[in-house]
Amino acid sequence: MAEDTVQAELERLRAENEALKARATKGVTLKVSEKGGVSVYGLGRFPVTLYKEQWAKLLAMTDDIRAFIVEHEAELKTKEKEA
Repeated sequence: MAEDTVQAELERLRAENEALKARATKGVTLKVSEKGGVSVYGLGRFPVTLYKEQWAKLLAMTDDIRAFIVEHEAELKTKEKEA
């Protein structure tokens, strides 16, 4: 009986692990946060959450951000994908 319980728990954990892996490979997603902000998931460990006015300001700076990245290319690091 104990062997059946262990085997069932192992199968449950394998299924849960596969579900988490599938969710992780989903890519970048958007959600409305509990406080009404826009959260971007999939960029890192934690979501990036800003209110709509903040996103509007940030998006209005797109050209400035791109120019800054080009200008500081030598100083910036690239995050390696986790295996």
